[in-house]
Amino acid sequence: MTRRELDAAAITDPTLRAAFEQCRRLNALHGKTYFLATRLLPPSRRPAVHALYAFARLADDIVDDLNAPAAPADRARRLQTLSEDLRTAIKGGPGHHPVVAAVAHTTRRYRIPHSHFDDFLTSMRSDLTVTDYATLDALRGYMHGSAAVIGLQMLPVLGHTTPRDEAAPHAAALGEAFQLTNFIRDVGEDLDRDRVYLPADLLAADGVDRELLRWSRRTGRRDPRITRALRSAIALARSFYEQAQPGLDMLEPVSRPCVRTAFVLYGEILDAVVRDGYASVHRRSSVPLTRRAAVAAAGLAKIVAARLTTPAAPAPPPAPAKPALEEPSR
Repeated sequence: MTRRELDAAAITDPTLRAAFEQCRRLNALHGKTYFLATRLLPPSRRPAVHALYAFARLADDIVDDLNAPAAPADRARRLQTLSEDLRTAIKGGPGHHPVVAAVAHTTRRYRIPHSHFDDFLTSMRSDLTVTDYATLDALRGYMHGSAAVIGLQMLPVLGHTTPRDEAAPHAAALGEAFQLTNFIRDVGEDLDRDRVYLPADLLAADGVDRELLRWSRRTGRRDPRITRALRSAIALARSFYEQAQPGLDMLEPVSRPCVRTAFVLYGEILDAVVRDGYASVHRRSSVPLTRRAAVAAAGLAKIVAARLTTPAAPAPPPAPAKPALEEPSR
């Protein structure tokens, strides 16, 4: 299936094909829900999505690799090297890491502004020193780079039927919705890394602070204040999904089933947290495999209908060696 995707995307260089194959493996291994949704895209667009996911994973591993402890300054240098490598590769130079070569090719082909990657890496650097956020506004500043720009990177790959400026806020909101869902699901795991991503003002409204979360994690005991705070956080996350939803119909028809599948499955992670009794301080909630398969099957049926009524989109033209890196014309 990988060969079919690469052929459909007109990626012929053997080294580049190997780079995209590595990206696909990373997506399949680490982003199961995301990967499942990506399978619903036309084959020609899947390699680009795998590359964008793999680059985000590569940066995240530099920040959070617990198997290779390193000082924040060392990790910051590795992130800076990654940033410089990407910039060089986008300009047509060699990418020293296969993932960088793949994402640079994707960036050129789909004219994704380099500023989105700068913003992303800025948020990754903040994870080296920032361990909590006092307010929702502060958290959203972080999420702009760590999540909203992921939606913006994806937008030209997915395609849209409305002007970019109309679709972009919804794409950004969906990125934030997904990440806030992850923060709610991973409270305990983040505590193990000495991080609390849920904003302190939201937690404090229900009498929760870092020490109470640590106590609950350490003892395995629950507290009604934490339950109320998580209920508030879930309501907040659902508001981001509401902001994102109108953007689903702004995507090209062949891409809508993929994004709707991710939209549904990520939203159901919140349902799983509720079903598990708001126990995300103690364990990670997940959507059952049978449910994921059912949602994917429904998405597949919609794809068949979309492809019967929508002409297949041709693969984008080959990426220029030295493209302009500015925002596309509005």
